[in-house]
Amino acid sequence: MANGDEEAFHGFHDLYFDRLFRYLFVVTRGDEEAARDALQETFLRVVRHIRPFHSEEAFWGWLTLLARSAATDAGRKRTRYWRMLTRYAFLWRAREASVESVTDMPLDVFLTAAMQTLEPTDRELIEGKYLRRATVRELAARFQMTEKAVESRLARARRQLRDELSKRMNYEKAI
Repeated sequence: MANGDEEAFHGFHDLYFDRLFRYLFVVTRGDEEAARDALQETFLRVVRHIRPFHSEEAFWGWLTLLARSAATDAGRKRTRYWRMLTRYAFLWRAREASVESVTDMPLDVFLTAAMQTLEPTDRELIEGKYLRRATVRELAARFQMTEKAVESRLARARRQLRDELSKRMNYEKAI
């Protein structure tokens, strides 16, 4: 695999896919989607950092370390976005209910304005994923896209939101 042998990767994949998935299913406390995402990231990390090992035990230890790190990183990332979007959810739900003077927190104002800069489909994907907690598979079916396309659009929308929030908040501090 270290030399780019595709057959070696397929052999590795066949041998370790189920075992790593079961391991990650336990690590993610039964969250199948999180386990699958972490497994995908683990395989990417393996391809990037593969090296020879002298024993199966050492290799499995390294694999579990990569898998656990991938699951932890994904969990942290989800938590960060969840916290940010939870604040937006409060304002979003209040607007749906036509409640006035909801927010005292400037972040809600910034987030609402930043969300408006997204394309309507991207905004709906963000709201679906983080406010309604829909899975990527559900969003793909709803918007008639592939799961990979949904993941790409979500990544791009999150990046745009982050940049827009940063720009708006830095501008506000300068005033």
